[in-house]
Amino acid sequence: MSTALLRHFIDGEFVASPQTFANISPVDGRVLGQVCEADRSQVDRAVTAAKAAQSGPWADYSASQRADLLLRIATGIEARFEDFVAAEVADTGRPVQQARTLDVARAVQNFRTFAELLRQSGGEIFEMRGADGNDVFSYSVRKPHGVVAIISPWNLPLLLLTWKVAPALACGNSVVVKPSEDTPSSATLLAEVMRDAGVPAGVFNLVHGFGPNSAGEFLTAHRDVDAITFTGESRTGATIMKAAAEGVREVSFELGGKNAAVVFADCDFDAAVAGVLRASFTNAGQVCLCSERVYVERPIYQRFVAALKAGAEQLKIGYPDEEGVNMGSLISHKHRDKVLGYFQLALEEGATLVSGGGIPQFGDARDQGAYVQPTIWTDLPDHARCLREEVFGPVCHIAPFDTEDEVLRRVNDSAYGLATALWTRDLKRAHQLSRRFRVGMVWVNTWFLRDLRTPFGGTRLSGVGREGGRHSLDFYSEITTICVNP
Repeated sequence: MSTALLRHFIDGEFVASPQTFANISPVDGRVLGQVCEADRSQVDRAVTAAKAAQSGPWADYSASQRADLLLRIATGIEARFEDFVAAEVADTGRPVQQARTLDVARAVQNFRTFAELLRQSGGEIFEMRGADGNDVFSYSVRKPHGVVAIISPWNLPLLLLTWKVAPALACGNSVVVKPSEDTPSSATLLAEVMRDAGVPAGVFNLVHGFGPNSAGEFLTAHRDVDAITFTGESRTGATIMKAAAEGVREVSFELGGKNAAVVFADCDFDAAVAGVLRASFTNAGQVCLCSERVYVERPIYQRFVAALKAGAEQLKIGYPDEEGVNMGSLISHKHRDKVLGYFQLALEEGATLVSGGGIPQFGDARDQGAYVQPTIWTDLPDHARCLREEVFGPVCHIAPFDTEDEVLRRVNDSAYGLATALWTRDLKRAHQLSRRFRVGMVWVNTWFLRDLRTPFGGTRLSGVGREGGRHSLDFYSEITTICVNP
């Protein structure tokens, strides 16, 4: 894949457009190349190709054939594993080791998981006696929606894109993908793998561009798009939902989070510190599941603050391929400005700065990148904006608590509802509290560990619907019940 010009992929072919924008490295500010920006006519061509594919050879693929195709795609990603790693690292600035062990490895796993699930899935069959005495059979079949618009984010671009593409194709849909304008490379590389794996023309289409008045808006408003799946900011999700209301189309949204971690005094202390450190600063805090609010039972509060401060200050920030680096840059200078704005706001709201709070200085090209320091606050009131709004950077606030009822109330006092991490040795308490947190997922004594077959999603501003395993198949397909009276 050439980084000089990233093109769209429409109806089985790479297509350029006259309007382009720069792909900029968050590591050192270099221009990596140019990206074509789709206009309305190119988005229309992509949707038209996807719609036509629904009545072409793709419509005759059996579930077994679709599963085989998913496996070929997985093998194709594996064959170009290091190319995908390089693409992810160039666009995001994340450490190479994280891209290898998480992003690209998970992309392969996504296609294999849904291939296996597709082979195992089947409809329900019921038998009953009709009024005329005949044995009546009712069964269900899954059918594709048709054209699915997939809009993926910049924080885990390949992982989250394939998390949607794999089940969409498994169910027989054709897709039009719009990756983030900040991370266009791995999606373009995936288009090459799709072509080489033998995906029929029009089944997988890719358009680059922005949101408002660009590819994103043109795609979600298109009358021939049958379903929309989006991962990103809650405000963008609300805008897309308004567009989806025209035609009452299916939507699946995985949106923002202001997630909490709850640490009880009876926890495995070292494991809890390591877990919260990881949950707050992985990918420079740019994961919707990161813990930005940390509540620690008062008897261990001061000790925990000191230990997390020590851990944060031992994190090595630097070049993605540098030995021992475990935190990279933010995605862009624009996003860094947003995060630094919250750093300043926290101080204005009365925060005590425990660690970080600024921009690291390297004395080399990295000073042109989008780096910030891992940052810890204490002493903010619960109503502070920095505890109500998603920062989406390497930051957490630590507050003490005294009782279960108190911490439950404070955790649930949020407009978001994605995930909570709970650290305690008391499993009875863990089970009881986990049911009462108003979130889509609770981790007990761990973080970011998930079986891909389990449901995933959030409540309130954190999203609509569930994906994962059969829950993904439910979203990406229509179920028809057929009743037969012989």
